[in-house]
Amino acid sequence: MPVKVVAFVTVKPDADDAFLAAAMTCAAASREEAGTLRYDLWREPEGERRVVFNELYVDDAAVKQHMASDHFKAFGKAAGDLWAAPPTIIVTHPIDVA
Repeated sequence: MPVKVVAFVTVKPDADDAFLAAAMTCAAASREEAGTLRYDLWREPEGERRVVFNELYVDDAAVKQHMASDHFKAFGKAAGDLWAAPPTIIVTHPIDVA
């Protein structure tokens, strides 16, 4: 069953460039993972201007594999001091509406 992950990150005002560089590196590597169907970065245009990670995986095992990857761990180390608050992460499964 596919898994959709959405993560919202509020970045410190002076840390945008460093955070986005780390996030883009992680996104590029994540897109190469066998179980990743989609991995995109978005940004709110106003307000906190949170960075939004929009991820889609083939199943729960692919999410676990992603979280265990070297590039995800490296992103956590690089970005951990750059966000203003802990990220909000939402994991969802599809609802069959057919």
